[in-house]
Amino acid sequence: MPATVRRRFVDGPYGQIHCRTAFPQSVTRAPLVCLHMSPKSSKSFAAAMLHLARDRLVLAPDYPGHGESDPPPAQPPVTIEDFASSSWAAIDALAPGPVHILGYHTGSKVAVEAATQRPADVLSLTLVSAPIFSRPELDELEDYFSPIPLDEAGRRFSIMWQRVLEHRGPGVSLTQLAESFAENLRGGEDYEWGHRAAFAYAERFPEVLGKLDHPIFVMNPRDSCFEETRRCDPLLRNGQRVDFLQWGQEFFMAYPKEAAAAVSDFINRQEKR
Repeated sequence: MPATVRRRFVDGPYGQIHCRTAFPQSVTRAPLVCLHMSPKSSKSFAAAMLHLARDRLVLAPDYPGHGESDPPPAQPPVTIEDFASSSWAAIDALAPGPVHILGYHTGSKVAVEAATQRPADVLSLTLVSAPIFSRPELDELEDYFSPIPLDEAGRRFSIMWQRVLEHRGPGVSLTQLAESFAENLRGGEDYEWGHRAAFAYAERFPEVLGKLDHPIFVMNPRDSCFEETRRCDPLLRNGQRVDFLQWGQEFFMAYPKEAAAAVSDFINRQEKR
């Protein structure tokens, strides 16, 4: 019988954390934790979790203020460090380590911070994009992802939808795109907190990444971070970057079986060492 994805809530530092879990009939391998993009949620991994959980527990928490997790306070601004500690709260409750971690975009930053906070509890890291940005590039991104005020014309939502279309990866249906778009709306007026946290961490990211000795697999789909991720190679002490030119953003939704196979191949090899 294949695994099924179920949802649970656990206590975290800012209230309840919403988590998707997938349990196989027989667990023979270490758990895998999936950390999502901003301003998305664990829903991005739901289809792939069915394939990832063939022989291991798979856990995908929502960050505070994302998906169905309770929000953090408005001040001080939530950080990647906060997202990592919140993720550890979910892991400790549902998937005691050591664990493999898969992080996507913002999740890549949360993953390396989680490994920095508790290195002995992390077996490997799979990073979907590990972009290294210059200061001018970050300034441009911060402007691009600044919150758009609400108005009666719905400008925020029309711009958001156009951006979702702009970043649409191969194979992503309009239905899947609409589901992804809906996750953007869950944060309400705080929907850009995740991007803000990611950009604030970005200047520290190369230093943190370069200090990790964990096995690291950087999956580089052809998306908005493709070229910037190619800059990470000198920082990988125990890892490699592989370009996936056939995939783009939300490829875990579009090609769940194939994406899960690429991740599983890497983490299974780490357990054989």
